[in-house]
Amino acid sequence: MSESTNVNRRGRTNSAGITSLYQNPKLRRLGVLLVCGVLAYGTWIVIRWQPLPGTSDPVWSIPWWGKLLLLGVLAAVFYGLFRLGGWLIRDARKLYADSQGGLRSSATSVRWYRYMNPVGPFYSLYLHQDLLRQFTRRDIEGRYRGSYLGIVWSMILPLMMLAIYTFVFSVIFKSHWQAGAEESQGEFALTLFAGLIAFNVFSECITRAPTQIISNPNYVKKVVFPLEILSASALGAALFHSLISVAILLIGTVLILGKISITILFLPLALLPLMGLCLGLGWFLASLGVYVRDTAYAVSIVTQVLFFLSAIFYPVSAVPAALQPLMYLNPLTTVTESFRRILIWNVPPDWGPWLFVTVVAGLITLLGYTWFMKTKSGFADVL
Repeated sequence: MSESTNVNRRGRTNSAGITSLYQNPKLRRLGVLLVCGVLAYGTWIVIRWQPLPGTSDPVWSIPWWGKLLLLGVLAAVFYGLFRLGGWLIRDARKLYADSQGGLRSSATSVRWYRYMNPVGPFYSLYLHQDLLRQFTRRDIEGRYRGSYLGIVWSMILPLMMLAIYTFVFSVIFKSHWQAGAEESQGEFALTLFAGLIAFNVFSECITRAPTQIISNPNYVKKVVFPLEILSASALGAALFHSLISVAILLIGTVLILGKISITILFLPLALLPLMGLCLGLGWFLASLGVYVRDTAYAVSIVTQVLFFLSAIFYPVSAVPAALQPLMYLNPLTTVTESFRRILIWNVPPDWGPWLFVTVVAGLITLLGYTWFMKTKSGFADVL
C-alpha cells in the first residue's frame, strides 16, 4: 500500500515538474530553438544533393560559412513559423474563450478578419470533437439504416458503377489511358476507379451542403449548436466511404497488377487539398442554401459538369495542348491525378501543382468559414 502511494506521489511530482518546466518561458523558448535547429538540419539533409541554381554543383559543395548561413536562415524561418503559429493559436483561443461552451455567434462585434485565422476553423472543430464524432457516426449509420445489407452497400455501389464505366469506356469506346501502350481492361478500371474515389468525396460533400442547415431547423432555432460541424461531419462520412473504396482498390491492384504501390503513404497528402475544398465550399454553400433555395439545383448541375471536366475518364494529355492549362484551373484535376499517381502508378504527387492546389484549398477553407460564421446569425430569421 505504501509502495503504490509512493509511486503515485512520484508520478505526480514528475508531472508537476514537467508542467513547471513547460511554463518556464526561458526553457520553453530554448526548447523551441532546439526543435528549430533539428528541423533546419533535417531540411539540409534533404536538399544537400539538389543542384545549385544555374549550376550542376550540389548544395553541399558550398563553403562551410555558406552552410552555416543556410542553416541559420532555415532555423530562423522555422522559429518565425513557430512564433506565428503560437500567436494564431492564442488568437483562436481568445475568439472562443468568452462564449458558452466554446460557442460564439456571428455577432457584428466580431470582425470578419478574426475568422480568417487559419487555426480558427480547426480549433472550433477541436472544441466540439465529441459532437463531430457523434454526427459523423450518425451520418454513416443513418445512410443504410433499415436496409438488410447495411454498410455492405458502400462496397457494392462503387463496384457497380466501376463495372458500368469500365464497360462503356474501355469496351464500347475502346479508351486507353496511355496511347500506344498495352493496357488491360483491369488496369484501365483501376486507373478510372482511383479518380472516382477522389471525385466521389467531393461530390458527396458538395451536393449535401445546400440543404444541411434547412433540413435541421431545430439546431438553429431551439438550441445553441455549433452549426459548422455539420459540413465537417459530412466530410468525415465521405472520407469513411472513400477509405472503403481505397481498400477495394488495393485488393484489385494485388489481383490484377500483383503489387501494392508503396506511394500509398502519400495518401494523406493527396487528401489534404480535397478536404480543404470540401470544407470551404461546404460551409459557403450551406450558408448560401439558407438564403437562396435554388442553390441545391445549381450545385447538382455544376457537379455533373465537373464530373466530366476533372480528367476522370481520360488523361490530361488527351486534351488539346491549348486547353490543358484550362484543365488545371480545376483543382479536382490535380487531386484526381495525385490519387492515380500514388495508388496506381507508384510515383509521388507532382509537388508543384499539388502545392498550388493546397494553397488554393486553404484559402477557400478560410473564406468559406468566414462567410459561414458571419452569416449564420441570420439563419433563424430566414428559417
